[in-house]
Amino acid sequence: MRALSRRERILAGAAAALLLLVAGATVYQTRRGGEGTLRWQAVGRGDVEKAITATGALKPKTFVDVGTQVSGQLRHILVAIGDRVEAGQLLAEIDPTVYRTRVAADRARIKDLEGQLRERRAERDLAAIRSQRQQRLAQGNVSSREAQDTARAEHLAAIARLEQVEAKLEEANATLDGDAANLGYTRILAPISGTVVDIPATEGQTLNASQTAPTILRVADLDTMTVWAQVSEADVPRLSVGMPAYFTTLGEPGRRWTGTVRQILPTPTVDNDVVLFSVLVDVANPDMRLMSEMTAQVFFVEARAENVVVAPRGVLKPTAKTGIWTARVETGSGVETRQVKTGLVTRTQAEVVEGLAPGDKAALVAKARKTKP
Repeated sequence: MRALSRRERILAGAAAALLLLVAGATVYQTRRGGEGTLRWQAVGRGDVEKAITATGALKPKTFVDVGTQVSGQLRHILVAIGDRVEAGQLLAEIDPTVYRTRVAADRARIKDLEGQLRERRAERDLAAIRSQRQQRLAQGNVSSREAQDTARAEHLAAIARLEQVEAKLEEANATLDGDAANLGYTRILAPISGTVVDIPATEGQTLNASQTAPTILRVADLDTMTVWAQVSEADVPRLSVGMPAYFTTLGEPGRRWTGTVRQILPTPTVDNDVVLFSVLVDVANPDMRLMSEMTAQVFFVEARAENVVVAPRGVLKPTAKTGIWTARVETGSGVETRQVKTGLVTRTQAEVVEGLAPGDKAALVAKARKTKP
């Protein structure tokens, strides 16, 4: 066996000393319980909120697609996109020539029938006089039975002819009302007060209302907007009408708009086997910052605790009792394990009722490592 050289003996000694130093540090850390490797989080005061999140899109709460009930050429559009309009304001006009002609013809027919009506009334009155005369003559045995019957029949026939003209006059008046209404429909009026947000039609376009009512423009009330939030079927049972909610937009992520749940639509939409329900939240829009089809990040507030002691969820270790946890807290004499009672708990925060105070530092609970099989 070869004797070690002086250089080799020095290197071997240094290696042994290094091993002893590492072993000593390990023993020291083990005796201290491993406090040197702990990560600390501060306990403070703030708000804890438990919320259900969803995405949605903004739409006006009230809007009307303004169409036409008559066919014809769109002669004038009197407004532009973005214009503010009031209910009853003239928005557009359709060529009224055909409808004016029909109304004029109806009125002329009514005049003719009114003349016929006066003629038939005169015939009725004359027939009534003749029938009465024959009755008086019959009392004196001057008139024959045949003459009496003839006078009575002429009277009844005159009444029938009068009723026919009266019926035709009623029909003509009804036709006039319908044609006059169609003439009025050539003037497109605003059904509600609001803002013109879309004009799909163009001046000069021929509109055919015989099958479907063509849309000329859309008027929307932008003072109140509605968020159509898409909520998963797993979260919908936790929502209810009247629940508080707020949302932010992509353009102003730092600003919150608040409202309450107005309606939960019962019919879902299915997209790639994902079932989503529409939940509607109304919000005031006084400064007109909210616009149609904006994307919204919506938060439905289930519970909220304000100005309470708040601890990071990661420093709490659950126990067998609900609402009771343990936490390792840094003190002047070392690390102390405390029992902590909580109130509202979310995935990231917990409301502390007992056991921790603002300013305490608690250690994050180490996650168990998964062992490979």
